[in-house]
Amino acid sequence: MTADNMDTITIFDTTLRDGEQSPGCSMNTAEKLEVAKALVELGVDVIEAGFPIASPGDFEAVQQIARKYGDRAQICGLARCRTEDIEHARDALQDAENARIHVFLATSSIHRKFKLKMDKEEIIKTTVEMVQLAKSKCDNIEFSPEDAARTELDFLCEVVEKAIAAGATTVNIPDTVGYATPAHFHTVIRTLKMNVPNIDQAVISTHCHNDLGLAVANSLSAVEAGARQVECTINGLGERAGNAALEEVVMAIRTRGDYYKCKTNIDSTKLYPTSHLVSSITGMRIQRNKAVVGQNAFAHEAGIHQHGMLQDSSTYEIMRPQDVGFVGTNLVLGKHSGRHAFRDRVVSLGHNLDDEALETVFQDFIELADKKKEIYDADITALVENRVGDTHDHWTIKSFHVSSGIDTIPTATVDLDCEDGEHHCDAAIGDGPIDAVFKTLERITGLSARLEDFQVRGVTSGKDAQGEVSVAILHNGKTFRGKGVSTDIIEASARAYLKALNRAEAEKIPGGDTTRRGV
Repeated sequence: MTADNMDTITIFDTTLRDGEQSPGCSMNTAEKLEVAKALVELGVDVIEAGFPIASPGDFEAVQQIARKYGDRAQICGLARCRTEDIEHARDALQDAENARIHVFLATSSIHRKFKLKMDKEEIIKTTVEMVQLAKSKCDNIEFSPEDAARTELDFLCEVVEKAIAAGATTVNIPDTVGYATPAHFHTVIRTLKMNVPNIDQAVISTHCHNDLGLAVANSLSAVEAGARQVECTINGLGERAGNAALEEVVMAIRTRGDYYKCKTNIDSTKLYPTSHLVSSITGMRIQRNKAVVGQNAFAHEAGIHQHGMLQDSSTYEIMRPQDVGFVGTNLVLGKHSGRHAFRDRVVSLGHNLDDEALETVFQDFIELADKKKEIYDADITALVENRVGDTHDHWTIKSFHVSSGIDTIPTATVDLDCEDGEHHCDAAIGDGPIDAVFKTLERITGLSARLEDFQVRGVTSGKDAQGEVSVAILHNGKTFRGKGVSTDIIEASARAYLKALNRAEAEKIPGGDTTRRGV
């Protein structure tokens, strides 16, 4: 079977909705727009941009993504089977050329009894009424029977049939709590295909959670059974143990097209940069042995593997690094490299920056070139990722000095520039030089915070390697993240912490979030 004759699997990305619900992974609107841009360039068919009624911030993000990218991808908003939810979703999506409203209602016996306190007849009635209401607002409607994997099959068939008759164009079958196994989930999809009379009037979708580590396997089993949309997230982000990882689903379908007889519209060469962009924004580091996009995904240490690779890479690689846009540590540029060479390399690494952002990163590169003899692809990627989601900074570092040692009280003196043109200098002691810097930054900015997470990694090898510091702070009950890179790890730490404080300074919360729920 040629690629032209293969079915195309719709890739529905919910990184900005379900993925953002991972603890500590919340994103501001600017960051969501950055991720949405990457998803569009990746070739994602449907972007679930958020849950508009959840908060004013969610509404704004969905609205802006719909306005900016609604002509390049389907933009979707989530809604419970409630009138106000559906109206909020419609309002947020109204500027999208290609919009979808995704409504959901739980159907399993345990949800009916303990959460909804509704019987089967009420579930059917509410489903029909709300799908019809959504259909009156938007032509493209997706319906999800939440916790479908634990719903009685005969009742699931009835709900799906009624939802399609009411106007649903996609029926999504969620394994909400990651309960299914591949054989079980295959049976669920096949049962729907065989027993729902109007099933051919809608696309069957799947949304699998990873509580038992089976989200990707269950999604692929559903594809094998006839599902033609897969809901997934970058890096498998999501509630609890996460969702099916987009990069794994896509490369499984691509690598085993001979078996699945399907394809996707994803530009796989952008998987690696998109994965690392999302990791950079959310602060959720990618494990080294993560399939497809992990640091070790294309590393070969065993002697017999290395021998085979030297003879023919296909002996131990079923994918080529370039197929997923993998960034190694190739030496590429030096201090005398110009803007054109730098721009070409940034583009070849999968990053599309506007002129202003490119100039900012280029200046970072020039500074780095004065400190480091050899600059690698990974260094450039770190510089780009460090600037992702940059907001207008209220405070910037002018200079700092630390003193520390055995039998010495660690002390930091920091001089900050404020956007009002004033300079502010202060000092503090701490439990080590980094702690002293953090306390000084808090004194100057007037913002108190609790350090929730602090991670350091070497971007490349060598004594002059850049250190990348990621921090998460808690301020007024909300988490803010920051990242800094420098060959000086104390400077990288200071920049990361100040970036997080700047985000806390800039955050204006118009209202609290409602309780988030979803498939």
